[in-house]
Amino acid sequence: MVSTLAKLTVVAVDDDDLALSLLESVLINEGFEVFTTTDSETAIKLIEEKRPAVVLSDLMMPNVDGFELCKQVREHPELNETKFVVISAKAYHSDENRARDLGANGFIRKPIDPETMPDRLRRIVNDQIDLQFWGVRGTLPKTGADALKYGGNTSCVTLEFPNQQLFIFDGGSGIKQLGAQLMADKRQRINGKLFISHPHWDHINAIPFFAPLYVQGNEFEILGAKQGDITMRELISAQMDVVYLPITLTEFAARTYFRNLEEGTHDVDGVEVQTKLLAHPGRALGYRVNYNGRSICYITDQELFLADSEFYDPHYEQMMAKFIDGSDILITDSTYTDEEYKSKVTWGHSCISKVCELAHAGNVKSLYLFHHDPDQNDDAIDAKFEMACKKLEELGGGVTCVAPKEGDKVRL
Repeated sequence: MVSTLAKLTVVAVDDDDLALSLLESVLINEGFEVFTTTDSETAIKLIEEKRPAVVLSDLMMPNVDGFELCKQVREHPELNETKFVVISAKAYHSDENRARDLGANGFIRKPIDPETMPDRLRRIVNDQIDLQFWGVRGTLPKTGADALKYGGNTSCVTLEFPNQQLFIFDGGSGIKQLGAQLMADKRQRINGKLFISHPHWDHINAIPFFAPLYVQGNEFEILGAKQGDITMRELISAQMDVVYLPITLTEFAARTYFRNLEEGTHDVDGVEVQTKLLAHPGRALGYRVNYNGRSICYITDQELFLADSEFYDPHYEQMMAKFIDGSDILITDSTYTDEEYKSKVTWGHSCISKVCELAHAGNVKSLYLFHHDPDQNDDAIDAKFEMACKKLEELGGGVTCVAPKEGDKVRL
């Protein structure tokens, strides 16, 4: 592993003196130890000597360009722990993909932002994922003074990887807030993957209000299970029919395309994503994202029937426990208290005791309560959280319980 000191060490290579000076100043001010060179031909010698946590390299340099330098670094076994990040004014996805194929860990476009650059670099060095909640409710958004703590938006969760790959889970009303934030951050050329759990309205009806879809240069793939012979493209476009909405898919300026997913294991932009069909009306998918030794499960909506129910399926619960086994975070449908569930059987959602039993059986590290009923105010969610903590304590095993609020961010 890289030493603590090496984690702060950077070698920067660029034939542009001005750009190199700016980069050096920004990073030194943030506590990095920085070594620079404008000579790409001899840069590998400096890199071998310093063995930095990260190499920052321009692409367009004479003699040895950034691609070739990346290859040189990757050919040295003693530099296996060194991250390689391209910093370039080139705006083409093909160059970014080529850099990744050669072993680059990130691609940052010039001009750099002094405010965000150091944090991005630390995330790449430490290989960190950002998980953020943009909406934690189900069925309908909730407004009013009694919904301020947890927020009122419906399902939307994001995972952002060190190289700024953006995975979005569901397009409930929370996706509008996500879009507003991306626009406020002036994010350009966003490459996003939007995973739809199922096409019930609280999971898709804010997609037309996701502002980055109307920005040329962005690229979004929308993925999910088709419903019979109705494809993902047809599912999304149908709710944007002119009868219901004056905006259609043709208004999207971003490159937008669709992928139908079945149960199985999928490669999505170099990240392993597993899918599982869920016990919920229609075809609903649960997702497990596996990334460099960490696993995050997003499983909503599903109904876990009580053991004395005529609908109880022990095989299904065993398969679900296997699917989530050992995951770091399980974000799952915890819509009802046990008492509320008595009148909601076959509505497609779970009660607290069953969710806790699933998390315990699956040996997950943290259970995140999600998809709260719109009739539940902040106090009701607090009470539900206390019920979950008590149940998990009774079960033993050390599962941590979290009731995330809208806007909460977790770095892992």
